[in-house]
Amino acid sequence: MRPIQDAFPLLQTPKKIFITTHHKPDGDAIGSMLGLYHYLVKKGHLVTAVSPGELPDFLMWMPGVDMLYNYEAEPKAALEALTQCDLIFCVDFNDYSRTKHLTQHLAAATQPKILIDHHLFPAPVWDYGMSIPEKSSTCEMVYDFINLSCDNALIDLDTAACLYTGVMTDTGSFRFPITTASVHEMIADLKHKGLDHTRIHEEVYDSWSTSRMRFLGYVLMEKMEIFPKYNAGLIALSKKDMKLFDVRNGDTEGLVNYPLSIANIRFATLITERGDEIKMSFRSKGDFDVSSFAREYFNGGGHFNASGGRTNLSFIDTIAYFKKILSDIHPRLINTI
Repeated sequence: MRPIQDAFPLLQTPKKIFITTHHKPDGDAIGSMLGLYHYLVKKGHLVTAVSPGELPDFLMWMPGVDMLYNYEAEPKAALEALTQCDLIFCVDFNDYSRTKHLTQHLAAATQPKILIDHHLFPAPVWDYGMSIPEKSSTCEMVYDFINLSCDNALIDLDTAACLYTGVMTDTGSFRFPITTASVHEMIADLKHKGLDHTRIHEEVYDSWSTSRMRFLGYVLMEKMEIFPKYNAGLIALSKKDMKLFDVRNGDTEGLVNYPLSIANIRFATLITERGDEIKMSFRSKGDFDVSSFAREYFNGGGHFNASGGRTNLSFIDTIAYFKKILSDIHPRLINTI
């Protein structure tokens, strides 16, 4: 993969550009895609942004969201844009498989592909790119990309709102260790441009439905298990649990962080059963590497303190397996305190 600066000549004249991100997109995925979208449109390009699936409700306010294609709902239009484009930008994922239904179509596309991502171990499939795991978020990297292009003046309030959303959500509202000085410098710049950070925080965190709030109470009371011996917490949600509260896309966002609010809990896991899939989210505090843990036990990966995984086991067997391996990793958890 060549440095992203080598792709700058490709952007000197108007192009048809296709942008996509990972399936089940979060704030950083949509924020980086839409932030890049607004910037490239201002540069004079014809841009199509495609989400591989449905967006969570708490992101539906974002500037430009009405211009997105949802591949699952509009596959024909999305694939037509992919076929006709001159360049492909891939943001916030490190392997085609993370796009689910788009995987084979991206692999077959022959146009130059450009990666902007902060996950470990990018697949060797992109022509140009930035892959920096030390960065807080892909949104921070899109901001860096714009500055590398000497186009900071093109960051308008729509672009700023999208980029701020991704940085805010991926840093846990700026409290995770990945929140570096460069993050605060970026936010200061966006504030100088007129960014209303309070409104964005309210849109993301203060716009819950009544059913989602009651769902959270149920989760904390009935579905959270704490293992003081192992400094770990677990939340496991079955299809029945989801149906009971009519859980919508995005309603489980952030649940995995709650056990970490308990004293001496260093490792938290969320197991969700959706359709035929068992998905897992892992979070940690301190020096426990959940990315390595996910790769070792659950065919996953991600960041040092935040990662994901999946398994072919049943929901019940996945919970049993997780509890069994807690004793294996116990020495590593003890050493993080």
